[in-house]
Amino acid sequence: MNDATTDTTRAPAAGPGHRPVALVTGVGRSVGLGAAIARALAASGWDLALASWGAYDARMAWGESPADGPALAEELEATGARVVLAREDLRDPGAPERLFAAAAELGPVSALVLSHCESVDSSLLDTEIESFDRHFDVNARASWLLIRAFAAQFPTQLHGSGRIVALTSDHTVGNLPYGASKGALDRIVLAAARELGALGVSSNVVNPGPVDTGWMDDATRAALAARQPGGRLGTPADVAGVVSFLLSPPGGWVNGQLLHADGGFSA
Repeated sequence: MNDATTDTTRAPAAGPGHRPVALVTGVGRSVGLGAAIARALAASGWDLALASWGAYDARMAWGESPADGPALAEELEATGARVVLAREDLRDPGAPERLFAAAAELGPVSALVLSHCESVDSSLLDTEIESFDRHFDVNARASWLLIRAFAAQFPTQLHGSGRIVALTSDHTVGNLPYGASKGALDRIVLAAARELGALGVSSNVVNPGPVDTGWMDDATRAALAARQPGGRLGTPADVAGVVSFLLSPPGGWVNGQLLHADGGFSA
């Protein structure tokens, strides 16, 4: 094969006649980061187990979109991907095991993408204990349990092809429980880079900076775009491209990193 035509973002082989399987959390809305990541992975050869929890979206300004999950699954299946949809409340410690049981319908999971979150604005002085605990339950504890479940089922014959990617944020001012719990997530994921290395699993955190998934008003959009060196905000597709690379065979050499893939916002 001519090297110039080789697609290095393609998914790792999972055996004759099979596509590798990725479990992606936080795929509740068709315009969100999780959905964009699912589209990129389907296009590069993955089968997908997609997790969502509509009750979270229902609490947010944008509201729940119950039709988005089935519509996204149909869209991805049209590209050749097999798709399993699962709804789980990640505050429940039993949810991660159930998600992997649902994903097992497709085969062993060789990539875990953590794009779920709990994010409700509150400051150092007005954050309530229940909200603080809920953020840590979803953003930190559930992520640890998902990584643990992933490691427990990771097949030894796929040594070297395992991938963990989590999305994070460094926003803390006025967003204390979200930022603090994402900081805990960072450390959990980076620990996995060392502790799961013997399994051939790479583990990285991606900070995409501000991405417009429908939550910004015009003033916020303009102010954040003005801070970007390139003059534009990141899109879900930008983030999805980074994640797709990290899950690819060449991406396996990137390990134990917190990547600011934010268009220069943090520069």
